[in-house]
Amino acid sequence: MVDITHKDITLRTATAEATVVLSEIDTLEAIREGRVPKGDVFEMSKAAGLLGIKKTPELLPDCHPIPIEAALIAYEIHGLEIRILVTVKTNYKTGVEVEAMHGASVVALNMYDMLKPLDKGIEIQRIRLLEKRGGKSDILRSKS
Repeated sequence: MVDITHKDITLRTATAEATVVLSEIDTLEAIREGRVPKGDVFEMSKAAGLLGIKKTPELLPDCHPIPIEAALIAYEIHGLEIRILVTVKTNYKTGVEVEAMHGASVVALNMYDMLKPLDKGIEIQRIRLLEKRGGKSDILRSKS
């Protein structure tokens, strides 16, 4: 692990996204109407994403265990695409961008797992960091 003992505690935030692409409109209708056999896709995936965020240092050996002080998961639907947005915040010595990307990944994987009995053509696309603030450098990318 990188030595961060010399770093100052500052507010660190990061937002990441992942996209789940459905192959059938019937799948989206099943989600909206609560007809997915495994349960509420959005709520179950949010819970999975929160666990993913919190467990990041357990799975990625170079990540420091850090206090997660806020984690927000939101969804946007555009046609057959479900855009997952994950924002993580902490006051600490190191950033939370890996936690945000890991959370977005876990949300997308949980959605895939819940929907695969209904839709064999689901794809997970573009897991990426959109924004990082705090520390030495900020990253701001287009959200399109």
